Amino acid sequence: MGKAVMLRLLFGVLAVLSVSLVNAEDPYLYYTWTVTYGTRSLLGVPQQVILINDQFPGPKLEVVTNNNIILNLINKLDQPFLLTWNGVKQRKNSWQDGVLGTNCPIPPNSNYTYKFQAKDQIGSYTYFPSTLMHRAAGGFGALNIYHRSVIPIPYANPDGDFTLLIGDWYKTSHKTLQQTLDSGKSLPFPDGVLINGQTQTTFSGEQGKTYMFRISNVGLSTSLNFRIQGHTMKLVEVEGSHVIQNLYDSLDVHVGQSVTVLVTLNQPPKDYYIVASTRFTKTVLTATAVLHYTNSQTPVSGPLPAAPAYQYHWSMQQARTYRWNLTSNAARPNPQGSFHYGKITTTKTIVLANSGSLINGKLRYTVNGVSFVNPDTPLKLADYFNIPGVFSMSSIQDLPSGGAATVATSVVPTSLHDFIEVVFQNNENTMQSWHLDGYDFWVVGFGSGQWAPKKRRTYNLIDALTRHTTQVYPNSWTAILVSLDNQGMWNMRSAMWERQYLGQQFYLRVWTPVRSFANEYDIPSNVLLCGKAVGRHP
Repeated sequence: MGKAVMLRLLFGVLAVLSVSLVNAEDPYLYYTWTVTYGTRSLLGVPQQVILINDQFPGPKLEVVTNNNIILNLINKLDQPFLLTWNGVKQRKNSWQDGVLGTNCPIPPNSNYTYKFQAKDQIGSYTYFPSTLMHRAAGGFGALNIYHRSVIPIPYANPDGDFTLLIGDWYKTSHKTLQQTLDSGKSLPFPDGVLINGQTQTTFSGEQGKTYMFRISNVGLSTSLNFRIQGHTMKLVEVEGSHVIQNLYDSLDVHVGQSVTVLVTLNQPPKDYYIVASTRFTKTVLTATAVLHYTNSQTPVSGPLPAAPAYQYHWSMQQARTYRWNLTSNAARPNPQGSFHYGKITTTKTIVLANSGSLINGKLRYTVNGVSFVNPDTPLKLADYFNIPGVFSMSSIQDLPSGGAATVATSVVPTSLHDFIEVVFQNNENTMQSWHLDGYDFWVVGFGSGQWAPKKRRTYNLIDALTRHTTQVYPNSWTAILVSLDNQGMWNMRSAMWERQYLGQQFYLRVWTPVRSFANEYDIPSNVLLCGKAVGRHP
């Protein structure tokens, strides 16, 4: 009897300890954000912008791996609104993805509480509005996920941490930009570039110390080159991947992408230019900030550091130098290289060709000839409630057909635990940037011209990095591999918002007939219902 009592006491103590340890590492963080309009003079002209808690850009969301985020979003705009969490995988939880295919938009003067976990992730990410053209007015911000204290990182702790949201910007209101697109026209060239919503800002550090710079392109359409006068940048992380720590004088950051670098202040004490300028554009737009040494008595001077002299080929070559650090862990203790992605047989190949087309006399963008239209009912809700006629799983083919352009609410069916190859074929003369919600993927190949199966011989099947957004160069292709281990309805889209808005997107339905909480969480108790889902009961 005494042994039994002691065992029960021991198990009870262990249970309490395990719960306390879980709570210590996986706390719940509570936020209330209010979305409003405000007026700011960003490029010298007062204009209406979208604020979150009266901030532009929005508040910086700083969490630790596996933290649970409970965020009450109050919409005080005159239009329905959603935020999406760019790069957060939403493990088993596409209910919280915040795009129109998964969520009903939050009506004006209403609210919705997001509940999600930064599960098994580290790195620099962003959030932004996914509705209409709200992204062109603001509402975006940084989302930084720090490593757990028990997980080592492959570099010394930096002496400081700076976040830089860089992006192109329009003086024109988001409603006018939307009207332009709705009329069948393309957007004009942007008016400028901002760094953290400003044309002038300063980052201060001490000579001899090393600082982390988290750089994200939150713009609508334009690739940017980032550089710091007189300083090299050591690349350490790309969208959750720890990478081989090469040194760079400048970095191309494409729309929707994030990179993290370490910069050592090892130059004479003065102030230095930080520059973000447009790439691959006839007119070059530039934003500058200042890196200020705290012992500096000398203001910035001299010409701005030059952008790369070469264009697409140079940029593609730089992209190929981004390699996984195979011996480093990321958010989990096992090394990144312990997953041998290059030895897995693919279950399906999908080749996706983007193009611009006139449909009913108006400009639309298509994927394999199909331009996506958002229905009134989110696809996720239609799937859950078995509502027919909302989306089509046969409209997009696995290969470009060359047929006439059409519109559809297109979903590509896949099975949970498939391992797929996706080739983005860009036959246009413009840069492309593709993003997949719910996942990261291995970027295994870039190439010029037309992709063909023999191009697989050029794939990097050893140490390609994983990321959530990849660029595709003009008249070129990019190949990725994706392990479909996250059940749900996931948006694959152009990160260039005009193209997304006018149809260059679709959804991946990652599905299994077995309904289990081990694969996917249940519908949230606070789910918003709209369209044909109104009146349904979870």
